[in-house]
Amino acid sequence: MKSTDELDLPEDCRYDQDHGWARHDGEKVRIGINDYAQDQLGEIVYVELPHVGDTFEKGEEFATVESVKAVYDLIILIGGEVIAINTALENSPQLMNKSPYHEGWMIDVKPSDPRELEGLMTKDSYVKMLMEL
Repeated sequence: MKSTDELDLPEDCRYDQDHGWARHDGEKVRIGINDYAQDQLGEIVYVELPHVGDTFEKGEEFATVESVKAVYDLIILIGGEVIAINTALENSPQLMNKSPYHEGWMIDVKPSDPRELEGLMTKDSYVKMLMEL
């Protein structure tokens, strides 16, 4: 397991207590699991993603990740409509381990309320939360 000093946590992402990340990019928000989550899960072997056009409220389950250690239901960080999914994860779910913020992203969402991002943690506040666990 990685120490908090070893974690890759980009400054341009926002984080939540369930170890997801969100990156605002123009009209969309890209979402995935962060480096801490993938490290805790171990080797990811399966990902079940929603469909393009599905809509979610912030805090709803939107996907499932299965690793050799556990099955993890993911909670969406921001409400909105799914406008893209990372189809590469269907055949290569391990991309979430290798590159959680780039090749291993999960979905793009058109947010219903972009201000919800402001309620998520910055890198510094997320690291502080991890240190208190």
